[in-house]
Amino acid sequence: MIRIALCGALGRMGHAIAEAVSQQNDMSLTCAIEAPDNPGLGTRIGNIGVVSNLAAVIAASDIVVDFTNPVATLNHARIASTHRRPFVTGTTGLSKEQMAALEEASKAIPMVVAPNMSVGVNLLYRLVEEAAGVLGDDFDIEISEIHHRLKKDAPSGTAARLADILAKHRHGSATIYGRKGMIGERPKTEIAVHALRGGDVVGEHTVVFAGIGERVELTHKAHSRATFANGVVRAIRFVVDKPPGIYTMSDVLGLT
Repeated sequence: MIRIALCGALGRMGHAIAEAVSQQNDMSLTCAIEAPDNPGLGTRIGNIGVVSNLAAVIAASDIVVDFTNPVATLNHARIASTHRRPFVTGTTGLSKEQMAALEEASKAIPMVVAPNMSVGVNLLYRLVEEAAGVLGDDFDIEISEIHHRLKKDAPSGTAARLADILAKHRHGSATIYGRKGMIGERPKTEIAVHALRGGDVVGEHTVVFAGIGERVELTHKAHSRATFANGVVRAIRFVVDKPPGIYTMSDVLGLT
């Protein structure tokens, strides 16, 4: 039985992950962690009390799953590293410096670090890479994403990852975020990212390859957070016995 410490247990993804874990025969939730100022501290998820200190309860877990914010994620990763617990995080908005800190912590433990754990989104990454390689520099590239009104970071981690993938296939590319004013003609090397926010949209991402006389669009639409939680379950099973290092969902799904 894989015992899981869940950080961000009372968030939208935390609830979805707890539900997904409860349906598995080979894992269970044994620790639930939230921010010190969360009003839900002291409540329970099933028979697990929600606490604020991962270090105080980590001994009761085999792996740490984190869906919080960049600062909290780094703290939880350091604690997991100190106690030699594998680590899975889907936190978005990590800076280069914060990713470097995760890489340092991963020298002691295996980690899955992925801005989006949906199986479909990770397939989208592969399809976008293949399309970019075939279409080359003759097609203009635009990325759009829409999420619920409560999402704090923009663009989404998934959109940022798509832009990174595309930049590798666009010589001399420059990524921009939105447009305004008299900006002139569109440069051929431009990759544009547009973030929309509204309502309760779980998440949609579209990559447009616009050429002369034709257009190719690749889209993923998430209907429920369960799709991400199911990816987390797969990541847990994958990483729990792996050697130290950082792994992606491509590794988890065998897409590498």
